[in-house]
Amino acid sequence: MFSDEITSEPLANNATIRPAHRGKHKIFIGMAPGVGKTYRMLEEAHALKQEGIDVVIGLLETHGRKETTQKADGLELIPRKEVVRGGLTLTEMDTEAILARSPQLALIDELAHTNVPGSEREKRYQDVEVILAAGIDVYSTVNIQHIESLNDLVARITGVVVRERVPDRLIEEADEVVVIDVTPETLEERLVEGKIYAPEKIHQALANFFQRRNLIALRELALREVADNVEEDAIALTANSPNKQLAGQTCNIHERVLVCVSTYPNSLQLIRRGARLAGYMNAPLYTVFVANPDRFLTKVESLHLETCEHLCQEFGGTFIRVTSHNIAQAIADVAKQYRITQIVIGESQRSRWKILLRGSLTQQLVRLLKNIDIHIISSEKNAEFNGVAPVR
Repeated sequence: MFSDEITSEPLANNATIRPAHRGKHKIFIGMAPGVGKTYRMLEEAHALKQEGIDVVIGLLETHGRKETTQKADGLELIPRKEVVRGGLTLTEMDTEAILARSPQLALIDELAHTNVPGSEREKRYQDVEVILAAGIDVYSTVNIQHIESLNDLVARITGVVVRERVPDRLIEEADEVVVIDVTPETLEERLVEGKIYAPEKIHQALANFFQRRNLIALRELALREVADNVEEDAIALTANSPNKQLAGQTCNIHERVLVCVSTYPNSLQLIRRGARLAGYMNAPLYTVFVANPDRFLTKVESLHLETCEHLCQEFGGTFIRVTSHNIAQAIADVAKQYRITQIVIGESQRSRWKILLRGSLTQQLVRLLKNIDIHIISSEKNAEFNGVAPVR
């Protein structure tokens, strides 16, 4: 996600810019209009200006919000350029003027904005990429519904198809992504008080996009998007760390549930329990079966595992088959690969003597895996599957 590499790739206007360094990009992201993205951006810009940083406003959209307009006072504003289109005179961000002014930091609102047809670049985020390539730092804003990969999901949640979108790579490549979070109740209060839209638009907004259930879902999307980036960055940092102990650690922000199944009849029970746990945590579900390479499954056992796989898939999970003599190590490897945080396993069917001599599978997993919760589900002792002794 962090990228300071020197680039000489041709830009959208076919010009090649070779700066000493690429500018840093900080994105303020929110669940909906009115959460305070632009206000926070301006607030941070004032603090930086006090520290002597050369800051300009490249493009500001206040939407008539008094507090936002007042917060822009004292910051240099680059005038917009006029674009004549169909007999109308429209305005757009003057990218060339920003490049000529060459500040240390440019503030640019509404990253997903589509420029007036006939502009040098189609989208504002493309203008931002030109500015970054010139070595100028950029602070920008965007709402979660404008991210390309979330477009279909947002449409299902809100019933609104968002036309203006930005590619996911902008979020992934940003040097910093800050979520501006408020509760749905606070956002509704701001809307009713006229702090987001004009009075004549309030009722329509509350009845459509700003419904409570929509705001709750969009808020979760925004928080998850940032958490995903934090998790990926932490994994990259630990993987590349010269500290061998740190390099072996994982950073799991999202919950992920792994169910361990066998030919025991309680495997279906374990999958159902794991699916409930995954549902409570809003987490992805995985199921793993470790096959012994020296033993062929009977037809009955094979059918049982097919049933397990189908049940896992019905819950929207992923079924994983691996082959190994060491069951505990195989499960541990899968857990690390898929960044599992919760493991569901049945209680040991071994006799007390075997547990004393060899240790239970659960005990082995506890030794192999750190910072993973293991849920042991009780089952009937000495259970058999259709008269066939379960594999131990």
